[in-house]
Amino acid sequence: MTDYQYCQVVTTTDSREAAEALSRGTVEARAAACGQVSGPITSTYWWEGKIEMAEEWRITFKTTTGRYPALEQHIRERHSYDVPEICAARSVPETRPTWSG
Repeated sequence: MTDYQYCQVVTTTDSREAAEALSRGTVEARAAACGQVSGPITSTYWWEGKIEMAEEWRITFKTTTGRYPALEQHIRERHSYDVPEICAARSVPETRPTWSG
């Protein structure tokens, strides 16, 4: 079994300001080594029984798998959404990020 040490974690927010604040706060807390904000993007989804469409900003965090629990907790405690989506994907070991040392 491959030992994954790094991962990317993605969430979205409803404004650039919220995305930048969450990204900066997460890096300052050392829950992630990097936060990248992109957008706006258009999201279409079901919410409370009807289809919604909204403009959002995506944040991609780069961290270690060991720091993932702290990152998830940081996002949940500071996110403005009632139910923030948090998606995590492990990085292939051979693609070790330059920020990892």
